[in-house]
Amino acid sequence: METSIVGVGVSISDRFRSVVEEKVARIQTLAPRALRLEVKVTHRAYRNGRVPDETVELTLLGKGPVVRAEAVDADKFTALDLALDKLAEQLRRAKEKRIDGRHHPRGAHFEKGSGSLAGIDVQPASVDVLQAVATGAIPVQQEEEEQYSPVVIRTKTFEPEWMTVEEAVDRMELVGHDFFLFVDARTDHPSVVYRRKGWDYGVISLTTQAPPDEEDEALAS
Repeated sequence: METSIVGVGVSISDRFRSVVEEKVARIQTLAPRALRLEVKVTHRAYRNGRVPDETVELTLLGKGPVVRAEAVDADKFTALDLALDKLAEQLRRAKEKRIDGRHHPRGAHFEKGSGSLAGIDVQPASVDVLQAVATGAIPVQQEEEEQYSPVVIRTKTFEPEWMTVEEAVDRMELVGHDFFLFVDARTDHPSVVYRRKGWDYGVISLTTQAPPDEEDEALAS
């Protein structure tokens, strides 16, 4: 696996390079398909008397999603160890999820013998109920949600990626974030998966809504 080391505001010593090369073998064991490990060391000095620190960012590239981890410490060697621990833990969790997924498939699946859906807590509606909804015999209420405009502190723009919820969870684990934005391949809805307690995850999706009427916009202004 190729290794690239870059320093921002700090020089990279031969000793640091040798330590990186020595510890990269640990990552290769967990990610044998990885092709390149990028190491970025950033030195930050502060004017308010705060002790300078070093940030080590690791980016693992190869056949598959990008894996990232970073750590901050006053000593760059300690920051390197912390970042490697995070990267190794993310790779280990992803590997365990793949193994568990092969033995215990996630999501709903169709039972050919009984004709029922398994793996999902949903009871299919009967034909009579579907016909009643379609003809308007059973009214469908549309809940109105209040618009919410959060204060934007930092903005990032990414190209949309279509994937399943399970794939989004795996990608979130690899990048080490608590949430991950994607487009659900099953519904085409913009969605976000997020981490809950333990191995539990949640998913929030946005559904397409009709734009407001011009009359409503005039009243609002």
